[in-house]
Amino acid sequence: MNRGQRGKLAMATAALGIGLLSVTGCGYINPQQTSEQYSASDGTQTNLGPLQLRNMMIISEGEDKPGRVIGAVYNNSARDVKLTISGDGGAQAEISVKKNSYALLNEDSADEALLSTTGAKPGSLLELSVREDGTNQNAKFKVPVLDGTIVDYKQYLPSTAPTGGTDTASPTSTPTPTSSANH
Repeated sequence: MNRGQRGKLAMATAALGIGLLSVTGCGYINPQQTSEQYSASDGTQTNLGPLQLRNMMIISEGEDKPGRVIGAVYNNSARDVKLTISGDGGAQAEISVKKNSYALLNEDSADEALLSTTGAKPGSLLELSVREDGTNQNAKFKVPVLDGTIVDYKQYLPSTAPTGGTDTASPTSTPTPTSSANH
């Protein structure tokens, strides 16, 4: 290969390198969204020592109505903890989380975290105080207040009906097998 051919090859390689850098340069200059933590849902998040609160929100029918706190609480510590959530007007809810475990507040099996009054209208943000009992760690953060307008959240509205209402459903389902046995 002579000197002229080597020069052309070097220039072609340099042009190719500059072209590749200009195409891939966007990822180098601009931050990648996947490298930043954010709330990917309707709720918000905060950390309190070893506790991580994720996708936290309140579901309520109104400002003066009860509100259910839903979301997830992760406990990365080596001891069981009790988390106290305080809302407006002294309303509080307590959540127990086992060591190195988590509590999902939107599961039917979980203890409901209910605030006696929400203190904010659906569609607004409410500042909550969270405190890990037994320590001096506390934090404040804002969570959205939502109502049953979004169908997926309607099931989490605190019921104002007496809890005995589900017991009355059992006797009505009992006659159905009896009537079908008579056929």
